[in-house]
Amino acid sequence: MRFLPVVAAALAAAQGAFAVDIQKSIIMSFPQGTPDDVVNRAMDEIRKAGGTITHEYKLLKGFAAKAPQKIIETVTTWSTEYHAVIEEDQVVEISSPATN
Repeated sequence: MRFLPVVAAALAAAQGAFAVDIQKSIIMSFPQGTPDDVVNRAMDEIRKAGGTITHEYKLLKGFAAKAPQKIIETVTTWSTEYHAVIEEDQVVEISSPATN
């Protein structure tokens, strides 16, 4: 009879050990005056957390990434001077206007 509680406790511990932070596809942009080292630090931290940078933008200060939710939250709290704007990366469709 002691076997069942031990197995239940082991399964609960294993579930927590194998929990993976959910990866989100995001676009992170910074104000134009943001120094490059701030943007590079954000990309480095995302890579260290197991994320990937999928695109670096040239016309604006920012990048697209697939990153764990926890590091996204961390990066947003770094600076009030260079506040990162984070949007979920998603497909946008334009439908043609209806004709009568």
